[in-house]
Amino acid sequence: MELIFLGTGAGVPSKSRNVTSIALSMLNERGSIWLFDCGEGTQHQILRSQVKLGKLEKIFITHLHGDHIFGLPGLLSSRSFQGGETAVTIYGPAGIREYVETSLSVSGSHLTYPLHVVELEEGQIFADEMLTVTCGKLDHGIESFGFRIVQADKNGTLDAARLKAEGVKPGPLYQQLKNGETVTLDDGRLINGLDYIGPSQKGRVVAIFGDTRALESEIQLAEGADVIVHEATFSADKQEMAAKYMHSTTHEAAELARKAQAKHLILTHISSRYDQEASRELLREARQIFPHTDLANDFAVFPIEGESS
Repeated sequence: MELIFLGTGAGVPSKSRNVTSIALSMLNERGSIWLFDCGEGTQHQILRSQVKLGKLEKIFITHLHGDHIFGLPGLLSSRSFQGGETAVTIYGPAGIREYVETSLSVSGSHLTYPLHVVELEEGQIFADEMLTVTCGKLDHGIESFGFRIVQADKNGTLDAARLKAEGVKPGPLYQQLKNGETVTLDDGRLINGLDYIGPSQKGRVVAIFGDTRALESEIQLAEGADVIVHEATFSADKQEMAAKYMHSTTHEAAELARKAQAKHLILTHISSRYDQEASRELLREARQIFPHTDLANDFAVFPIEGESS
């Protein structure tokens, strides 16, 4: 599991930062990639990354401002030209369905794969045996959402070496024991699989936020997260400006991570007013409050490390 930052700028692209898009790569876990936001030029950024459109499974749109959605119609069309066949589901605020359908219709675009669109309401929006996704509303003037992605806990590892040492030969019994079942051996012994399974491995938790002013309710999405991805459009001394334009500062993002007892904070959505040197100052500000903070640049890759890593 890793995060790949395709665009880390705010509002408009700059020479060093494209507008927002983040890929959550889960190729080892489920053979797919999820995309969070799709600003203008995202497909060009993908061409310069390890992301493959054919592996795209879901797209989550935090809100409908242009720097988060203007790349979506082109990306969907390009996926068809590249031979995409598997279904894609888009999750986004009310209006995302009309935007996608109108863009594709007016441009005469025809997709080669099924496309499903889900308009968001707060709460759980997706769940299977591997992952659960919930969303919550933020404060950005228009409807904006944050997402909490929770990986299911993994069963502990079967202690095969101990079983062999006790005369249990490898075979179908091992799978039954791994499932926690009790089996009877040929010599009459009863073996309880639970006695040979190590501790479960806690699933990873990722919280990805759209644009927002600082909110106490953000903690519900961020609590205990292995990684929080949060906007830091403004430096700490621009708190009034951040509130006026409904964005967050470095200190506000870091304070959220501290209160949520998260393990790692990644800052993104950086205003073009901050050049490379000024961006280092943004990182320093956040680390004053939450030391385990990084600032994302375009094409940065961050592995998501859980308790078992």
